[in-house]
Amino acid sequence: MPTFRVLLSSEQIQKRVEELGATIDRDYPAGEPVYLIGVLKGAFMFLADLARATKVPARIEFIGISSYGKGTTTSGQVRLTKDLDVPIEGCHVILVEDILDTGLTLTYLVQLMKQRRPKSLRIAALLDKPDRRKVEVHADYVGFQIPDEFVVGYGLDCVEDYRNLKDVCVLEA
Repeated sequence: MPTFRVLLSSEQIQKRVEELGATIDRDYPAGEPVYLIGVLKGAFMFLADLARATKVPARIEFIGISSYGKGTTTSGQVRLTKDLDVPIEGCHVILVEDILDTGLTLTYLVQLMKQRRPKSLRIAALLDKPDRRKVEVHADYVGFQIPDEFVVGYGLDCVEDYRNLKDVCVLEA
């Protein structure tokens, strides 16, 4: 039976998401919609809470990316598993990611999104693990910087398990 150590409580997460929502509201012109593009599957909870924390008109979209397969470490190969359902040309876009780790996934996504010519493109990441970075990527909105530990909960998984935990936890065994 695995054991978990709470790294970030649901209360800490909600407080920080509210702060990020307020920052996004300040950064975007009133009345102009912003596409919040959630990176499946891990970002879905963060995306939902972030959308509720903003006052700007938010349009929700999802994109599917895989770089982990069935393990707990990245394969280093990024592949698109689900594309956007709408064009984003001329639109404000925020890529919403659960965790900024090696930077490989976000580098791939940023290149892909830039080809689609959005009006603006920013990144929101709930978690940032700078010690794991292989490619330099900058997130515009970061919830928390965390150490290099394998985390689950609040949408993050280990082989599809533990996404439903309300806290972000370190999987210890």
